[in-house]
Amino acid sequence: MKKITAIILLSCLAIAAVLGFGNTNMLDQSAFANQTETLPASVLEDDTQAITDTLNSQSSSKTISGGENMKTIYFAGGCFWGVERLMSVVTGVQDAQSGYANGQGDNPTYQEVIRGNTGYRETVKVSYDENVIGTRDLLRLFFSTIDPTVSNRQGNDVGSQYQTGVYWEDDEDEAIIREAAEAEKVLHKSFEVEIEPLTSYWPAEEYHQDYLVKNPQGYCHIGPADFEAARNLVKE
Repeated sequence: MKKITAIILLSCLAIAAVLGFGNTNMLDQSAFANQTETLPASVLEDDTQAITDTLNSQSSSKTISGGENMKTIYFAGGCFWGVERLMSVVTGVQDAQSGYANGQGDNPTYQEVIRGNTGYRETVKVSYDENVIGTRDLLRLFFSTIDPTVSNRQGNDVGSQYQTGVYWEDDEDEAIIREAAEAEKVLHKSFEVEIEPLTSYWPAEEYHQDYLVKNPQGYCHIGPADFEAARNLVKE
């Protein structure tokens, strides 16, 4: 009888704890709702967009297997802020990182690179799942967003750090990249894009990473139509 009584008492305590926790949650949610109602509409819209972007990013990441299907390619397309953002919105791209490629000297800083004597190019390292998006697809997007007929310049940016290029670290990718470059080359009177193996790469400073996400009004030489094309890019 004592055991039965003890069990009943424990059950009552457990139910009370659950009810108490539930009431606490309801109070917290109510307080949050009251606070939300006092926020300006613009803040709510910004927060909603931020949440939506995060969810979209997480959704895209779920398509990445992250195993032997992962590939890497390096794009120098002028200012790396825009190229990084462009590649990051492609479904199948796991990561796009701003950095400096194919120059001389270890771990260069932005201030050193912009002097123009290191040989480094503002470059974006793109990691992607080739089962979701192919190398040729990314090359097609890249060539559609640059002016391949000029050297050391893209948009309003002038200097050797803005030289365009495509670089690879896996020899198996060389044939695909060269083939795409040759197909693009015949479309223009001149072709100034570097097509080379990767010889060096260093990530750029943290403030350059996701720059256009942190600074939506920041300068970018890539237009809205290009970003739309990137979002809609599918494997052919």
